[in-house]
Amino acid sequence: MTNPTAAMLVIGDEILSGRTRDANMYFLAGQLTEHGLDLAEVRIVSDDAQAIISAVQTLSGKYDHVFTSGGIGPTHDDITADCIAAAFGAKIDIRDDARALLEARYEKMGMQLNEARLRMARIPDGAVLIDNPVSTAPGFTLENVHVMAGVPDVFKAMVASLLANLTGGAPLLSQSLRILRGEGDIAGPLAVLPGDFPDLSIGCYPFHNNGIYGANVVVRGSKAGLIDAAMTRLKQEIDL
Repeated sequence: MTNPTAAMLVIGDEILSGRTRDANMYFLAGQLTEHGLDLAEVRIVSDDAQAIISAVQTLSGKYDHVFTSGGIGPTHDDITADCIAAAFGAKIDIRDDARALLEARYEKMGMQLNEARLRMARIPDGAVLIDNPVSTAPGFTLENVHVMAGVPDVFKAMVASLLANLTGGAPLLSQSLRILRGEGDIAGPLAVLPGDFPDLSIGCYPFHNNGIYGANVVVRGSKAGLIDAAMTRLKQEIDL
């Protein structure tokens, strides 16, 4: 049985401009690997409504799960919730349960739940809320799209809340071998492995450090015994 597939959609002009370094993709990839969800594609789009809608429709039709980050805050450029609603033809408005969460938080903090903050309670019809134990304002799931905040600490907390309720597959395992030879020297012996181990992913990642050339060969798969066999064969093929 194959693992469920996944894609990630990172939303925000600040990522594309280079102003902000995205950390959420790295975190999500690791969490999905442990949970048995195969992350197959990542896209980054600007704060442009049509770009977001188009990407959501494409990815949601192609993968079992789509995870988004960014654009669900209180400011004018936080348009993700509206775009997700538009992508699925759903109505969107302030929802009572989301509003109650925000009211309780801001009352406790002695702050006003003003119009801007209330934007974070706008949820598409039919969506299920994603718990946010850090700052309360919820994410949501509509169809197979999971919509979460872009702030890394909040994103991480939402991912934990979400994955607890998602069915995954076999966790992806990996082993790596550091080889102090150039890629050109090991490409031939390495090429025979994929044919003999079609259920594994075998990648070669070169490095150059203080005049030393080498490569890390990484073998990934869901069966530990098969990975062990591939690593043994790899060492034999390159004569280690």
